[in-house]
Amino acid sequence: MTPIKKLLQVTSSPHIHSTESISSAMRDVLLALVPALLVSLYFFRVPALLLVLSCVSSAYIAEYLCLKAMGKQTPVKEQSAVVTGLLLAFCLPPTLPLWMGALGSAFGIVIAKHLFGGLGYNIFNPALIGRCFLLASFPVAMTHWITPIDGVSSASPLGMLKESMEGSLPSVTQLLVGNVSGSLGETSAVAILIGGLYLWYRGHIDLRIPASFIGTVFVLTFIIAMVNGKGISCPLFHLFAGGLFLGAFFMATDWVTTPVTKLGRILFGIGCGSLVVLIRVKGGYPEGVAYSILLMNVVTPLLDRYTKARVFGREQRNG
Repeated sequence: MTPIKKLLQVTSSPHIHSTESISSAMRDVLLALVPALLVSLYFFRVPALLLVLSCVSSAYIAEYLCLKAMGKQTPVKEQSAVVTGLLLAFCLPPTLPLWMGALGSAFGIVIAKHLFGGLGYNIFNPALIGRCFLLASFPVAMTHWITPIDGVSSASPLGMLKESMEGSLPSVTQLLVGNVSGSLGETSAVAILIGGLYLWYRGHIDLRIPASFIGTVFVLTFIIAMVNGKGISCPLFHLFAGGLFLGAFFMATDWVTTPVTKLGRILFGIGCGSLVVLIRVKGGYPEGVAYSILLMNVVTPLLDRYTKARVFGREQRNG
């Protein structure tokens, strides 16, 4: 008698399985950050390398100690702490003292991640929390920029724009290549874009967030430029200057702190883009990417709640 082929298998949840693991996903994120890392090392040399090593090692050690204290398995293969440390380094000026970078990494891991329950439970992006902590604690060191290669003190491109120094602004080409002063992650919009598209190709991010984020910044700055009688160079400058690309592709797409619904992701990106333009144009800071993402992290549960799919086949009861 020929056995009947089993077509349906009933098991307990979860019902969706994947060969993907946290370790492999984090390795892909690290690979996606390699182009921007190489460009930053080329332009800022040894100080950039030392800052990256300081942030990454501090994040890994803090993660190890937290897990050890809670009696959990230590991170031998899982590299989320390394990603956090590297992303934080990308948000810092190359001249920042190494101990400050290490402190920011430890703060992000301990306070923003493990205080909320560890991986998968944090409501804020740990790298951005680390950056904002350092900016509030050491504002002078966090706003000291140098030019690439020669290391001469200089204002960041967005700082120049904020101070109405239009004559000193770098060209769009310089912004694309990364030959500008700023944090390590502001070096090259092209390098960040390559890494972001790699993550999309690997299925780790949804382009709805970066597209709506970047698109909102472009549309709003274009409208402002038209009202003020400026050309297309103004919105393009806002697009490629600062940490917009880094935030849009690598932080606003964080799997834990951003919405899971498709409409929620679009609204999340629009909210981030609107806040960035508001802070850059009307706020006291020349840059607003970090704050915009953290503020929208707070709204994530509401976006998921009000954009979830309608449930059919269930009676709605009043009261």
